[in-house]
Amino acid sequence: MYSDADAAALYDVLNAWGPSDDFYLSHVIASTSVLDVGCGTGMLLHRARESGHPGRLCGLDPDPASLERARTRDDITWVEGRADEMTWDAEFELAVMAGNAFQVFVTDDDLRSSLAAIRSALVPGGRFVFGTRNPLVRAWEGWTPENATDVVDHDGRALRVSHRVESVDGGVVTLTETTATGDGDTLRVDRGSLRFLDTEGVDGFLNGAGLEVEARHGDWSRGPLTPTSTDIVTVARAADG
Repeated sequence: MYSDADAAALYDVLNAWGPSDDFYLSHVIASTSVLDVGCGTGMLLHRARESGHPGRLCGLDPDPASLERARTRDDITWVEGRADEMTWDAEFELAVMAGNAFQVFVTDDDLRSSLAAIRSALVPGGRFVFGTRNPLVRAWEGWTPENATDVVDHDGRALRVSHRVESVDGGVVTLTETTATGDGDTLRVDRGSLRFLDTEGVDGFLNGAGLEVEARHGDWSRGPLTPTSTDIVTVARAADG
């Protein structure tokens, strides 16, 4: 078996710091109060504090094992919960949602309620920065066992992590992630769903929550969005009033 704590540690190994994190960090450093929605193990806010951020940093995530790793720093506020459970009112200059966490809201109701809570947490004029995979690129077609990742985890164990798509229905992709030993013995199988929205769909939900698109990029270097861009990177602004 592979525990939830092991899985949280493995996530950091599989998702080492990269260009997307640099992008988010630049926005965090420029803001005095920051809410990281779906903060996971806290890597982004840890780096912000290590980089000298002096202001308020708060991370929210529903996974206790991930938050246990995040809480190795006690100069950041960590809250266990879901986005739609937030009750902050005009307290943050910036909210971020890294790691394509935007895609976990697979129903209209979940997305609407989560965006409404994020908007409420922002001061007027505050910004919400996030990314989501571009559905035109059809990334899920590469999520196959043949494209497994071989990795050495935090305890020095050789592992193989693979994915298999179960269904694609109305833009919602349901898949499994299998963690196995290097010899192929299955240790853990996780199942989840991700929603792929195009820009029109994203913008419709943002506008409904009182969020206006301020900037849109197609990569983490702030390049233009094109049909072949792998990501839809959005900077939205909380409408005044």
